Amino acid sequence: MWFDIGADLFPLTAALLASVSCALLGNFLVLRRLSLMGDAISHSVLPGLVVAFLIASTRSPIVMLVGAGIAGVATVVLVEAVKRFGRVEPGAAMGVVFSVLFALGVLLMEQASSRNIDLDAGTVLYGQLQLLVWWDADRARTFAELWSMGTVQAVPRQVWLLFAVCVAAFVFVTVLFKELRISAFDPALATTQGVHAGAMHYMLMIFVAIATVAAFEAVGSILVIAMLICPAATARLLTDHLRAQIVWSVAIAVCSSVGGYFGASVVPGWFGIGAVNPAGAITVASGVMLTLALLGSPTHGVVSRVLRRRSLARRVAIDDLLGSLFREEERGVDQVSVRTLVPLFVNRPLSAAIRKSAAQRLIEREAGALCLTERGRSAAREIVRRHRLWERYLVDSAGLAPDHVHEAAEQLEHLGISPERGPSTDPHGRSIP
Repeated sequence: MWFDIGADLFPLTAALLASVSCALLGNFLVLRRLSLMGDAISHSVLPGLVVAFLIASTRSPIVMLVGAGIAGVATVVLVEAVKRFGRVEPGAAMGVVFSVLFALGVLLMEQASSRNIDLDAGTVLYGQLQLLVWWDADRARTFAELWSMGTVQAVPRQVWLLFAVCVAAFVFVTVLFKELRISAFDPALATTQGVHAGAMHYMLMIFVAIATVAAFEAVGSILVIAMLICPAATARLLTDHLRAQIVWSVAIAVCSSVGGYFGASVVPGWFGIGAVNPAGAITVASGVMLTLALLGSPTHGVVSRVLRRRSLARRVAIDDLLGSLFREEERGVDQVSVRTLVPLFVNRPLSAAIRKSAAQRLIEREAGALCLTERGRSAAREIVRRHRLWERYLVDSAGLAPDHVHEAAEQLEHLGISPERGPSTDPHGRSIP
């Protein structure tokens, strides 16, 4: 059976709750261009956790959250201090702070281990998802059996903690959505509108720190780092609207959690190896989804950008071809040899432009010569009209010399707009159609 209620329900639930809460908060880190801040906080809360544990001698969620919250706020303050007084760019400031604090946390953890204190570095990095099983997993085979057997106390405390953090993150984002949005896009405008951008920044960082520490024991810091950024970055590639981005990020977090969790035991078998860590597999799944969005996004994807550039290049080539034929007609040449056009189309797809223009019945081709159809002549007249209007505008309004405006007007003519008509001739004395 691919899904075992007793063994898989709570590990998968913990992964889903951690991923969703991180995805909700990560959207605003991406918008603020503070993606590295999520990485910085997830690393730098480590000394806060260790110090809190050493002081209180307990792994109580409240103690851990307090330690992580203090460390998270300290990280933000230190990053701002390094950026301001060290006069370095934000990425360098975050890199310095989280590297130093993470190293300090590792040293403190090693000291704790040498004193036989139960605080394991592997748990912090990779989590213990596989250990979050039902107390009587061998007897629980259906949801009905699980419900009849269970008690609230039997649910792993990590799941309850992650559930509380997920609900808190949802309420935080929902209630303060307007304030978070305006302070993310324009902190100065937010301040003028009565929204304290600095306070929103620190509140967001505190929630990121809380989400990080809540997920440490269950899923580890590696998954937290990935889920703070990957779903939000993937969603950002798919839409330009913030509400839609948040919805997409949650959906991506859910898909990568489910796919990665079950893929951790299924996919390695295809290659003849044993199951891998679920948290690591979920991280890989989120990275795969980010890669797919990077390649296939309809608006920002690599493939779509390449296709748009090729389409634009073909359209520009067709415009230039029609414009060249129209100018030849103005000089009394009705048919133009393809060979005479080749020097004008260096590094541009002349053959494709001829084929496309002929397919659209803009030109006719006979014995290696080209001529405009009535439809093509009308389109060419509009292209030449825009070109000469732009030349006139650049000379009269921008103050450019007449012999310096051709290349600029050649680029502007493809925009599909033109200035208001003025004189009937361009700066070179040619009539404007």
